[in-house]
Amino acid sequence: MERELNEINVIPLVDVMLVLLVIVLTTATFISTGQVPVELAKAKEASDHKDVPLVITLTSDGHLFLNDQPIVEDGLKAVLNPHPRESVVVVRADRITILERFVGVVDEVRGLGFRQVSLEVVRS
Repeated sequence: MERELNEINVIPLVDVMLVLLVIVLTTATFISTGQVPVELAKAKEASDHKDVPLVITLTSDGHLFLNDQPIVEDGLKAVLNPHPRESVVVVRADRITILERFVGVVDEVRGLGFRQVSLEVVRS
């Protein structure tokens, strides 16, 4: 007894479409995060720290300061070594600072073992 196939099985089609939908939604999330405005100096919410953090200031011309004390070129490691690694580090960067310089400073601080590194912003 042979049956004639006159129906289309849509279950595999629905499975494939659901997988494609998941792929599109996840990639759309990554694409939309790349369209954040470049000027990030202002934020609606900013956290208030109870403890006294180490404040690293990066000026627009590339000079570094630790708690308002100037740091010589390539002297960040020597200045941060005496501090405990559990300290909170806040990086205050001028909004026209070159991104590569900012990332280099944060990378160096994290490379020294500080894990609580954040960026200070102004409430808008």
